[in-house]
Formats: sequence, C-alpha cells, structure tokens
Amino acid sequence: MTIVMSDDYNPPMDPLVVLHDDHQVILVDKPAGLLSVPGKGEHLADCLITRVQAVFPTALLVHRLDRDTSGVMIFALTPHAQRHLGLQFEKRYTKKTYIARVWGKVEEAKGTIDLPLIVDWPNRPLQMVDHENGRAAVTDWRRLKRSETETRMRLMPQTGRSHQLRVHMLALGHPILGDPFYATGPARDFPRMMLHSESLQFRHPDGGAPTKITCKAPF
Repeated sequence: MTIVMSDDYNPPMDPLVVLHDDHQVILVDKPAGLLSVPGKGEHLADCLITRVQAVFPTALLVHRLDRDTSGVMIFALTPHAQRHLGLQFEKRYTKKTYIARVWGKVEEAKGTIDLPLIVDWPNRPLQMVDHENGRAAVTDWRRLKRSETETRMRLMPQTGRSHQLRVHMLALGHPILGDPFYATGPARDFPRMMLHSESLQFRHPDGGAPTKITCKAPF
C-alpha cells in the first residue's frame, strides 16, 4: 500500500520564540505543525527558516526537526558557525533530549533501542527497521511517569536518523501519541504529535564553551 500524503498544510501563526541569540547562533522554539525548511510547491513555502531569516537575515540551516515535532532548534548566523555546528552534528558531539507521550504502559524504567533504519520506499517518507541494509540508529530512553493508558518518556538519541524516535517507539510497542504516520486507532487521535525537543547541548562556535539550551514541553 502506498501512503498518500495530504496536501493540507496549515502551519501555526505563533510569533517567533527566541530562546537564545548571540553573534554566532540563534536557538528558537519551533512550533508543531511548521516545516523546518520549504517543501515542494508554493503552498509549502512557509517554514521556520524563512521566519527566522525575516528577523535574522544571515541565519543558516544546521539541522531539521520533523514538521510535527516542536522544540529547540539551532541556526547558525555565520558560515563559520554553520561549519562548526555541522561538524558537531556529524560527529555526534551534540546531545539532544526529547519529551514524548507514548501509547500504553511502559513496564521498564529505562532502556536502549538499537535498530537500524532505512526509508520504506513504496511508502516514503516513512522509515522502517532493516537489519541488513539499514543505517545504525540508537536511542536511549527513560520512563518519567505513566498511567494505565500512556507513558511520559525522555528520549536521548545517539544518532539522528529520519523519524528515528517515532519508529523506535513504535518498535518498542508504544507509538508516540498523535503521530500521523506511525500511530493507529486511538493512539493517533490527538491534536498534535506528542514529541518535543527539550534540550540541545553543543560547543559554542566561538571558543568551544559547552552550551545547553532547554525549552519545556507544552504538553
């Protein structure tokens, strides 16, 4: 079965929330439902980097968050900062944490998911686990609290594969609530995907000082 993507794109019009800015970087709180970069077509032109560049004209892309994920996202303000940060992401020097609400009652207190991922070509942009051809993907997780129907988790990806946290939670048997791609039935019936980039730790491009910016989950 081929997944038919909806053309409906109604990004939120929330004002830009700046978490930190200086002469090299800017970190903002990306709202859920807004693309990180433009999609194909005029109707997908509105995106976070365009909004950031309207206020900070020299802003350059460093990484992305999925449209339906909210939270901390960093942009470089100089080519030097872009190269510096890009290398940190490539070498996995950055540390990211996410908050997620997932379906069901997670029994274990913590764990690590080590499942390689590859694009599911007939159903792209979906990803899937593939032990033979997939690229390494590792996620550490910790249970924060739970009820009979859902669990609040802190997720700490060691790698940065597309849809990594979403597929890993599905593989754990606990899809992220409101996930339009991987959740089904009542787990999908939420006003947004319950995944938020809570913090980003990196070395500042000017001098290398360890820097950590956090943003509380809105759910």
